[in-house]
Amino acid sequence: MSDQQASDAARTGSDVPVRPRENLRTVAMRPVLETPRWWWPAVSVLGAIVVLGIVAWAVQVADGLGVAGYNDQAFWAIYEANLVAFIGVSYGGAVVSAILRITKAGWRAPLTRIAEATALVTLPVGMLFIVPHLGSPQRIWELVWPPYWNLSSPILWDFFAVSTYLLATIVFFYLPLVPDLPIAAARVQGREGVRMRACRVLYRALGGSWEGRASQRRLLEGAIGLVAIMIIPMAVSVHSVLSFAFASSSRAGYLETILPVYFVVAALYSGIALVVVAIAAARRLFHLEAYIHPRHFVRLGFILVALGAVYLYLTFTEYLVDGYSGTADLAAWVHQVVVGRYWIPFWFYFLAAGVVPLVLMAVRRTRTMAGVVAGSSLVVVAMWVKRLVIVIPPATEPLVRSPLAAGGVLAGDWGTYRFTWVPISITLAATAAIPLLLLVLFRFVPILPVTEMEEMETYEEEIAEAVEITAGVPAPGIPASLARGAPGAYVNRPLGPPASAFAPAPPLGHPAPGGPPLGGPIAGGPLDGPATPFGGGQR
Repeated sequence: MSDQQASDAARTGSDVPVRPRENLRTVAMRPVLETPRWWWPAVSVLGAIVVLGIVAWAVQVADGLGVAGYNDQAFWAIYEANLVAFIGVSYGGAVVSAILRITKAGWRAPLTRIAEATALVTLPVGMLFIVPHLGSPQRIWELVWPPYWNLSSPILWDFFAVSTYLLATIVFFYLPLVPDLPIAAARVQGREGVRMRACRVLYRALGGSWEGRASQRRLLEGAIGLVAIMIIPMAVSVHSVLSFAFASSSRAGYLETILPVYFVVAALYSGIALVVVAIAAARRLFHLEAYIHPRHFVRLGFILVALGAVYLYLTFTEYLVDGYSGTADLAAWVHQVVVGRYWIPFWFYFLAAGVVPLVLMAVRRTRTMAGVVAGSSLVVVAMWVKRLVIVIPPATEPLVRSPLAAGGVLAGDWGTYRFTWVPISITLAATAAIPLLLLVLFRFVPILPVTEMEEMETYEEEIAEAVEITAGVPAPGIPASLARGAPGAYVNRPLGPPASAFAPAPPLGHPAPGGPPLGGPIAGGPLDGPATPFGGGQR
């Protein structure tokens, strides 16, 4: 502890040293300036998994979608589920950060950069599942080249919506980064190496003419607030449009009016769960324990279980209405999902993503950082399984059934989808790409929003100083003579009226018991003004 820190700690009566601002900048730039021993092995393993997925995709391009398990009876399967799941989890990071910014939640500051980075890297990974979904990669030009546009295709509108949201996510990540770029540039100044030179070029290019002037700060805060407001309805509309590809079909299980709301809530639910896992990993790997506390996870856990309860309600509503309708198609679909061939993944989702997180947050002993991280991990996996339950059963459901089939009308000739190594490898590659991109991204940008956290700390220090002054505790920098009530010690005067102000007033013309004569001055310092007819000093 430095002498200055010890002096500050002695004045505040605390054994905890005051955390210097320089330490925050050191911690935020640690992933950029230092290379942990685990970094290269982790990047190598994750990169190998990504390469395996690229090889599997090349095999699929050469041999067709049949090697991925697709057939005439299962025309949609894992790629469509991955498209919904990966794009969905990207919304959680952006929307939770936007909501916390709009509500000005002070505890958000250490979490926003990681949450926004998670949204930034997961969205393009999810968009890439359009390519294996098409089968023929050359057909991707039909989505970006106007002469090939089919405006009646929900896939085309999905592409437009998600591309717009990707642009908004990039802007939402970049704007809060601008004030930190001069700080990062000063830290890498004079360091040798290709990456350090690339960082300096990057900081100069993205930082522009930022000097931290008041006018620049006002303009930047307004822009961030505007994007935060826009990104929430944009996320709702984008995932609603994504659900139209299912809801506009004629198959039982897809033709659901509840799907737009269902998809939006599922995206937020799984997205916040992924943010919790990402923050926990970053906290452990980059030693951010001094700034990201267990209470952050508990607060995110409350948001998580609120969305989980809404999603359970929507699930119950969907199956109740479809099962109660009694039509052959809907009854067959509900039967196969709940108690039929798909009952294992359905009940796994119901317990792992629905019941367990609620129990963990309801029990005080498990309402901890470890409990929230464990519940969030279950939610991430279980919500991906739920997307499979949404996509695969209706895609394998027969359009024509024979009542003479074994099991009656609920049986029919259901199709089958079998997982092969090709889609499994591609899915694992996309999953590995998310932490890989995060590790690479934080090699170039600070992992914590330095400027925002410093402003928050300054504001908290001002509040703490005001509380100390109000309570009569000497604040740092105030002489002890002033704190002991000597003349001029008005800094320790209560900010509100004294307790005697609420006592019954004495009769006019008689002095208050133990008080000064009527019309005399009230002792207390230079703030007392001339006497008034009512016995008080003019303030």
